[in-house]
Amino acid sequence: MAAVFLVTLYEYSPLFYIAVVFTCFIVTTGLVLGWFGWDVPVILRNSEETQFNTRVFKKQMRQVKNPFGLEITNPSSASITTGITLTTDCLEDSLLTCYWGCSVQKFYEALQKHFYCFRISTPQALEDALYSEYLYQEQYFIKKDSKEEIYCQLPRDTKIEDFGSVPRSRYPLVALLTLADEDDREIYDIISMVSVIHIPDKTYKLSCRILYQYLLLAQGQFHDLKQLFMSANSNSTPSSNSSPGEKTTDRSLLEKAGLSESEVEPPEENSKDCVVCQNGTVNWVLLPCRHTCLCDGCVRYFQQCPMCRQFVQESFALCSQKEQEKDKLKAL
Repeated sequence: MAAVFLVTLYEYSPLFYIAVVFTCFIVTTGLVLGWFGWDVPVILRNSEETQFNTRVFKKQMRQVKNPFGLEITNPSSASITTGITLTTDCLEDSLLTCYWGCSVQKFYEALQKHFYCFRISTPQALEDALYSEYLYQEQYFIKKDSKEEIYCQLPRDTKIEDFGSVPRSRYPLVALLTLADEDDREIYDIISMVSVIHIPDKTYKLSCRILYQYLLLAQGQFHDLKQLFMSANSNSTPSSNSSPGEKTTDRSLLEKAGLSESEVEPPEENSKDCVVCQNGTVNWVLLPCRHTCLCDGCVRYFQQCPMCRQFVQESFALCSQKEQEKDKLKAL
C-alpha cells in the first residue's frame, strides 16, 4: 500500500516526492537519537572474529595396524660403494627384498598396477610389475619381533659408483617388506610396505634418508606414510633419563599414528606437552602442515597452527580419550 502511494506521489511531482522522503528520514533520525542519545549501538566484526568462527573439520580416520618397521642404521656411513645397514622391526615373519637401481617409471607403474590390476603382496608380484627394471636384487628373511640389522651392498663386480646426474631415471634402493606366511596376509589390512631410499654417491651427495614410504593395502589402495612434526623442548628430559612407563606411553602414541620412534627427529628432544597450555598431552595433528602440537582442550580454539601460522583445514586425533586413559593406567 505504501509502495503504491510512493509511486503515485512520484508520478504526481518528483520534487514533492523527494521532499517527503527527506522529511521522513529527518524524523526517523530524530526519533533514534532521542531514544538512544549519541551512543547508538553499532555491531562491528573484524576479520579475526570471522576467521575464528570458521569451522575446522575433523578428518575421519580409520585405525589400522602396520606390521612392518624399517629404519636406517648409521645413515652417515652409508654410500653406494660401502653399502647400507637397515634395521627391521616386524610383528610377523617377513621378507625384506632390496632392489638396487630400480627404474623410477616402472616403480610408479607398479604402484598403479597394485591399485588397478593385481595386489603386490609378494616379491614376485613386484618383480612382475617392474619387468626386471633393476640392477641387482637381494632378499632376507626377517624373524618375528626381532630387531635385525641387515647389511645390504651392491656387488663389487657391478662397478657402479653413481646413478648419474639429477633428474635420475633410477632410485638407488627400493626396499620391499612383505609377510612371509600367506595366512598372515588375511589378518592385516596392510600386506606390504615399500621404502624408497636415497644413498649418497660421488655425483649426488645428499645424506642417506628414506624419501618415500608406501603402505600397500589388501583392498588395492596404497598410502604415502608421512612424518609428523612435534615440538622440540630444550627443557625436556632426555629419553635416556626418562622412566620406562613414559617411554612406553610415548611409543604407543607414535605407533597409533603409524610412526616409529625414529621417524620424528630428533627423538630425544620431542616434547609431549601441548605448546599452548604446557599441561595437556599432545594428541592432535593439524593438516596440511602436519604439526602435532595441541592437546584435546586447546585444539578447539585455533584456526591457525600455533607453530607455523598456516590455516588449519582439517585435524585428527592420534588416539581417543579412552585410549589415553588406558595408556596412563598401563604406565602406572
